[in-house]
Amino acid sequence: MKKITKETYLNWYKDMLFWRKFEDKLAAVYIQQKVRGFLHLYNGQEAVLAGSLHAMDLTKDKMITAYRNHVQPIGMGVDPKRVMAELYGKVTGTSKGMGGSMHIFSKEHRFYGGHGIVGGQIPLGAGIAFGDKYHDKDAVTLTYFGDGAARQGSLHETFNMAMLWKLPVVFVVENNGYAMGTSVERTANHEDIWKLGLGYEMPSRAVDGMNPVKVAEAMYEAIEHARKGNGPTFLEMKTYRYRGHSMSDAQHYRTKDEVAEYKKIDPITQVLDVIKEKKYATDAEIEATNKEVKALVAECEKFAEESPFPDKQQLYDVVYEQEDYPFLKHRL
Repeated sequence: MKKITKETYLNWYKDMLFWRKFEDKLAAVYIQQKVRGFLHLYNGQEAVLAGSLHAMDLTKDKMITAYRNHVQPIGMGVDPKRVMAELYGKVTGTSKGMGGSMHIFSKEHRFYGGHGIVGGQIPLGAGIAFGDKYHDKDAVTLTYFGDGAARQGSLHETFNMAMLWKLPVVFVVENNGYAMGTSVERTANHEDIWKLGLGYEMPSRAVDGMNPVKVAEAMYEAIEHARKGNGPTFLEMKTYRYRGHSMSDAQHYRTKDEVAEYKKIDPITQVLDVIKEKKYATDAEIEATNKEVKALVAECEKFAEESPFPDKQQLYDVVYEQEDYPFLKHRL
């Protein structure tokens, strides 16, 4: 694994802070009804992505996740302005404004969604890995899902086939304690989701998902295990979301004290504490990073605000590949 250096920590701080502020802005414009539909934010879970990216080979490895999917493509290299534009429903978005919040996608940057069906991406991730193995590509697919999706039957079917065929995939459950509003302890007779992999003799373990160093170490080991042809690993990232399941979530199932307690181990704060302790940056340099992040978020907002909505004709153009489709009788 690449060494975790001063530059690593400085990049982690800048990236995670940008992801947090980017989504804080989305929350603000959602209230203004500039972003519509559902909006699921990643606040608190940033260390899972930061650590994973450090362990990946971004020239070939792939990623697929659920609908809490705005910052992952940014980490994979997608222009954040295009991500914000997609949430605005603008033609400059990643899917020309047709995908919206839950379906960010970029084949170019090997980010395969963004999926609104709970757990639907689990077999898809294994399918991507199967394709890479079939075509002898030296790539690993990271497949993320939430603790609620871990109760889907498709997980077991996928785990069985992935182990049988030794697919180059890493399964990651981001256990933030709750599904939409049901705590993990109420969904099964044990709270250790990682144990679901043991029935398939899949290497499985729990990881501190609030610490990017712990995530990077576990993820690198799992990725290399898969890359060497040894098959999948199942990692349970113990993390926490500071906002509700979505913007419409009143969060009656947990207390403010509980959220405040988890904010004491905020991954951004943990990284910043190391930077200060090891004197990786001065207060002035940290403030400069804060201002740079603020300016980047403002740039994304300006781009999304000023971009045009797609023309109605696009409704047909993105559905029918054949331009003179014979059964198309009416045009807007």
